[in-house]
Formats: sequence, C-alpha cells, structure tokens
Amino acid sequence: MLYLVPTPIGNLQDITFRAIEILKGVDKILAEDTRVTKKLLLHYNIERPLMSYHTHNEHKITENIISYLSSGENLALVSDAGTPGISDPGYLLIKACHENNIKVVSLPGASASITAIAGSGLPSNRFHFEGFLPHKKGRNKRWEFLKDYPYSIIIYESPFRVVKLLKEICENLGDDRRVSIARELTKIYEEIELKTCKEHLDLYLEKQKIKGEFVVIVSPKNEK
Repeated sequence: MLYLVPTPIGNLQDITFRAIEILKGVDKILAEDTRVTKKLLLHYNIERPLMSYHTHNEHKITENIISYLSSGENLALVSDAGTPGISDPGYLLIKACHENNIKVVSLPGASASITAIAGSGLPSNRFHFEGFLPHKKGRNKRWEFLKDYPYSIIIYESPFRVVKLLKEICENLGDDRRVSIARELTKIYEEIELKTCKEHLDLYLEKQKIKGEFVVIVSPKNEK
C-alpha cells in the first residue's frame, strides 16, 4: 500500500508517533527532496531507502512506483514539509494507485494552511484554499475570481514575491481588506499578524530582507 505521511512544517517535533512507525517499517520512502528528508530521518534514527519523487520526475517514474506497489512493497510518500499532495507532488501517484486498486492510507498531520487559518483571527468556518497563484499566465483571471469570493482565502507565497502579492491584494480587493500573514510557522521566529492589506504592505516595503515561507489569508468580502 501507499502511505501519505505528513512531515513537520518547521519544528521537527510536530510529527505523530504513527508517522514515525510507518516510516520505520515501509520498504521505501518517496521524498520530494531526499536531502531534506534525510535530516528528518536522521533526527528520528530511521534508516530506510529513499527514492526521489518530485515535480520534475513524477510523470516519468509513477509507472515504476506502481510496479513496486503491485509487487507487494509498502511505500511512504513525503513532501519537504506538510501533507503530500497539498501544493506538493503526489496527485498523479495517488490517482494511479486508485486506478490500479492499490490501497492508499492518508495520515493526518501538519498542514501550513490549517495551522495558519486556525490562528489567523479571520473566519475559518468556510474558506478557499488557493495555494500558489500562477506567476504569469492566468494570474489576472484568478484575481477576477477571488475579488468577490465570500469566504476567507488562503494563499501560499515565497519571501521573494510577498510584496508583489500584497500590492495585488490592495489593488484587486482593496487597501482596507483585512489580511493575516503567517510566517515561519512552528519555528523560533514564528509570526502571525492581522492587519489591513495597506498596513502590511507599508511594513514590508520598509524591510531590508524578507525571510521565511508565507501563508497569507485574506478576509471574506463584506466580512462580518
């Protein structure tokens, strides 16, 4: 069977006992970046064979992985951080498993989006997960869709483009739209700050260096 094993999004202690036991017992671990996964395995004294499975090779090797599973091997799929398949590789393999009657077991665990919205101070009973916006083609169409969306919106962004994202939120959704920015979640310098989009933008325009991975949550239109 294929196990989907969430890994910590920062703090290495944020992994379940069950996840550790499964990683210790599978025949192979499919890793987005083997260098990142090796650090986690070393921390928990786990010695299992690693195999690269990432965006650039998933189309080529999915068939091979299915053959391993079909022959009776148990495999675990992990991403660098968080839950596999959520803005990370995994969908193609999981789909192929279902098509080939291979059991998929999805473990609960770390997710930056859920962690961020839970602490955001914005409505969390209903929300839209946008993930990463397209860099160029289709980006304007996404803003057309999002500008009138009635629920909280979760967006992932890198430190290199977060200022551009804030500018676009202000331009498309309004300067006064409330935005929660979660940065460095579960790490030493974790921040979760709720301000208007304009207030965030003014602060980030003054920063010399911007570090960390960002989860940006935009309040619903006509928030109550």
